[in-house]
Amino acid sequence: MTSPKTRLRALLATTLLAACAAPLLAQTPPPVALPGDGPEDAKLKQLFHDSDEAGLKRNPIGAIFRGDLRYADRLGDFFSYQAIDAERAAGQDDLRRLNAIDRTKLTPTDQIAYDVFRHSTVIGLKGMTPDIVALTAVRPLDHFNGVQGFYPDFASGQGAAPFKTLVDYENNLKRNVQYAAQLDLAIVRFREGMKSGVVQPKLVVRNMIEQFDNIIKEGVEGSTFYGPVKKFPEGISASDQARLKTAYATQIRDVLIPAHQRMRDFLANTYLAAARDSVGLSAMPGGAKLYDYLIESSTTLPLKADEVHQLGLSEVARILKQMETQKQKVGFKGTLPQFFEFLRTDKQFVPKSADDLRLRYEAIGKRVDSRVREQFSLIPKSKLEIRPVPAYKEKTDAGGSYQQGTPDGSRPGVFFYNTYDLPSRYMWEMETLFLHEAVPGHHFQISLAAENEKLPAFMRFGGNTAYVEGWALYAESLWPDLGMETDPYQRMGGLNDEMLRAMRLVVDTGIHSKGWTRDQSIAYMMANSPMARTDATAEVERYIAIPGQALAYKIGQLTILRTKAKAKAALGAKFDPRAFHAEVLDTGSLPMPVLEKKIDDWIARTK
Repeated sequence: MTSPKTRLRALLATTLLAACAAPLLAQTPPPVALPGDGPEDAKLKQLFHDSDEAGLKRNPIGAIFRGDLRYADRLGDFFSYQAIDAERAAGQDDLRRLNAIDRTKLTPTDQIAYDVFRHSTVIGLKGMTPDIVALTAVRPLDHFNGVQGFYPDFASGQGAAPFKTLVDYENNLKRNVQYAAQLDLAIVRFREGMKSGVVQPKLVVRNMIEQFDNIIKEGVEGSTFYGPVKKFPEGISASDQARLKTAYATQIRDVLIPAHQRMRDFLANTYLAAARDSVGLSAMPGGAKLYDYLIESSTTLPLKADEVHQLGLSEVARILKQMETQKQKVGFKGTLPQFFEFLRTDKQFVPKSADDLRLRYEAIGKRVDSRVREQFSLIPKSKLEIRPVPAYKEKTDAGGSYQQGTPDGSRPGVFFYNTYDLPSRYMWEMETLFLHEAVPGHHFQISLAAENEKLPAFMRFGGNTAYVEGWALYAESLWPDLGMETDPYQRMGGLNDEMLRAMRLVVDTGIHSKGWTRDQSIAYMMANSPMARTDATAEVERYIAIPGQALAYKIGQLTILRTKAKAKAALGAKFDPRAFHAEVLDTGSLPMPVLEKKIDDWIARTK
């Protein structure tokens, strides 16, 4: 349960559920009692079912990602205060019903579910207090995960929205009209922020203007929104195809391009002048309080900015020592910064072409698959595809990302690799990126949760960043167990990725609590890693746009590593990595306190 803006951001994350060709009855089935369930378990499952059903109706895009098409003619309400009130009321009612259930009388699995539901509901309600809403609702879009970066792909015929029937095509036309209306409502929210002084940084605004320019210049038949009518499935008649082509072209010309143009012109001609020169939240009215909330909501822990900053500095220092070791292994004679520059600039590390990049990722996937069962007893049904990032968003997209397949395995998960600025897509970072985004990172964790029908829907399809991204970063640490990064340059890539997450602790808190500038932050990242300026710039601008989110990766990884070390010490020869990984993965995404308690209980049972 989240605010509309947070809900939108959750939909835009790299861990989105892909569209599926599921039947209209893909909604959550009525709760079914499991062996050992008692009356309190039944009450809890009914609460989960009722909350999920109500949530799907309020959030129809989330339902589509699940394969539930009951509300597929609706987009949902992202930006109205009525939507915030509805979410708040739903959360309060959920918490009231939860408090009436005796946790001590639940089965062990349902006790975990109880704890996860409580934690997420309480955090969600904290984000909908009037003082927090006043700081978030009036900044409805940013360049990293605004609806303009998500919806075109969703509606493109290649994204999550299904295009298998005539009804699917008609529903998409209806959603497109609502999308245009949401952009206009976002302008209303932006204007409110101009009056209260709560505005986006100029940097974010300029990036959004460029995004809208890119969408507008596609024209009509070149538009991403025209994609569904370039290829039709069987069963749609020639006359309907002709009609739909006309309808889509007319809508793009008369509805979508004008809506994008209105937003673009508002941002360029009105909002930009009112936007702030500063990039950190601490320079915005109420920003310090908002940042405290964002740290807790992202990490699931009540950490303070100074504490996180110091942890980051210590991790950076540790990883630098390991980088020095790899430098010596390859026989490089210069300093570590000179080694970084060598890794950035030497042409031996540059892929020959976008196709070369694809072939190399496919080869890495085969190598990982040959070893992964040594570490995992749980393997997803969903297969994995490897695709390039769509051209319209590649400039501002990450170097790699993941989009989940369907729970029944009928649609594959997708690992997206970015070919923009090809000389900056260093081959020494490929193995660690695959481990993180694909196998055994996001593809395993997200797919296994979604495929587990014993879990309530909010645990199958929901999640928190600390767990989801913490797991993916932890997956990178399995390189020796999976036979990866045997080459010192690939190991350097793994350290570089770990360094990125450590630097995030320093830079995100530096920007939003210590007054760091954009250029200062970029310089810090380049001084402590071999990452390209293109990537460092995109990273820093991401932290500016979505404060706190980037902290979750390292916090989550360190939590999982700490529980693993505890389990190894306690179990000795009894420790089995396959059993440990199953324990971490078999109940979906958990808040860090709940995960630690679960592993403690598993250690006690195993001993």
